[in-house]
Amino acid sequence: MHPNLEHCLRLLINKRGASKSVCPSEVARAIDPVDWRDHMDDIRQLAAEMSVAGELVVTQRGQVVDPLSAKGPIRLRLPSE
Repeated sequence: MHPNLEHCLRLLINKRGASKSVCPSEVARAIDPVDWRDHMDDIRQLAAEMSVAGELVVTQRGQVVDPLSAKGPIRLRLPSE
């Protein structure tokens, strides 16, 4: 896992705020613009860990999902207050 992955994810979701979400590919591109696809599995794993800890919410088409079992695009956001 890239050493700045968690920091970058936290930075992006906090910058967007609780009402907006980020695409995992945005995080990947921020840490590695060339080989960003190589980090997508790590981002999903990190999102799963942070989701279990209540630190973020993972959605797909507006519904909360498990990032490890969800197929297709997901979004990451802060939990609602």
